[in-house]
Amino acid sequence: MTLIEHASGDRGLETGQDASVGSTVVGPEGHPMTENDLPPPNTKRWVMRRKAEVVTGVRSGLISLEEACRRYTLSVEEFLSWQRLIDSHGMRGLRATRLQDYRDGQLHDRSRVDAAE
Repeated sequence: MTLIEHASGDRGLETGQDASVGSTVVGPEGHPMTENDLPPPNTKRWVMRRKAEVVTGVRSGLISLEEACRRYTLSVEEFLSWQRLIDSHGMRGLRATRLQDYRDGQLHDRSRVDAAE
């Protein structure tokens, strides 16, 4: 067993076993989530909630990393960037319009950038 830290900051034990089909885990917004709650394979609009659901699904074993990348046509690097943003900044770090504010692992002061423009 391994102690893991989830995006929410909660810690839990990972047994090394994948969640079976029909298993329920706590989703990124605190609600129960099953494999059926994952975004559909044809998702085009990646809002932060959907990205967080995929990361949660992989971390909890609802779906493997390989299956998530195949199903959503993601590169491993893209998935890992979502995971890093959640770990560093929470779900809000996944907002596409804010990505530039989270570069280099630091939250940049947007008001200084706007004032300079």
